[in-house]
Amino acid sequence: MNGDTAWAIYETRLRRVSAYIHDHLDEELDMGRLAEIACMSSYHWHRIYRAIHGETAAMTVKRLRLHRAAGEIVRGDLAIGDIAKRSGYPNLQSFNRIFKTAYGMPPARYRKEGSHSLFNAVPLEKATDMFDIAVKTVSPMTLTGVPHRGSYMLISKAFETLFGTLHARGLAGPDMRMIGVYFDDPDIVPADNLRSIACVTGVVMPMEGEPLQRQPIAGGEYAVLRHKGPYADMHRAYRWLYAEWLPASGRQIGDGAMFEEYLNSPRDTPPTELLTDIYLPLA
Repeated sequence: MNGDTAWAIYETRLRRVSAYIHDHLDEELDMGRLAEIACMSSYHWHRIYRAIHGETAAMTVKRLRLHRAAGEIVRGDLAIGDIAKRSGYPNLQSFNRIFKTAYGMPPARYRKEGSHSLFNAVPLEKATDMFDIAVKTVSPMTLTGVPHRGSYMLISKAFETLFGTLHARGLAGPDMRMIGVYFDDPDIVPADNLRSIACVTGVVMPMEGEPLQRQPIAGGEYAVLRHKGPYADMHRAYRWLYAEWLPASGRQIGDGAMFEEYLNSPRDTPPTELLTDIYLPLA
């Protein structure tokens, strides 16, 4: 077996592991069971997973559960205790402690005072001083991505598949930019039917190569809002763009899809320090 064949086998097996993790976050995820899904010994598969994904499987599970919990805290009225239990924590105290370490404040306070609250009823003249927004000209791009169907909060599943595939095929590079393209309005389209694609720039690949596919980005002018904070907070930034900035700007929306560029990685960046540029196409 040559090196390329071996990595192709690892890619398929670890893709199964990544899909299983995302689809079973509500369950107790036994590391031995994940090794069985990968069809490798526990001794080896942990090392291969970390080499490809840049973190252990246990770290992935913890990060994804907290990410989902943050979204549920911001967007719903589910009790914090129920969210803690759903996230796999034995009691509310331990969940509060872990959440505060990651997000900078306890979950109950985060529900009221997280960075999403900055966008509540902020007058445009004040918001332009508070928020980093500019109109930029973007050149046409052709991205490489993995499609996702479902809640935008769960697009991380497609990104895990994307990066695992690129690393296994030797296509990953240090200068790749991480971009998510979003095609539907989550306030109108049911969560299960939302369409998006997790992408990177700078990959040279043939057109055939599942699960990878090409995604063009139209060139032109975009309003670009830089958001600092957890991904769960960004829906308020979108609403501010549409309800406050766009009418006051005198501009009209273009035909292209909105996209987000992630300027740092949730694998090694605290949620409160995540930087995301939100691109709104303009006519």
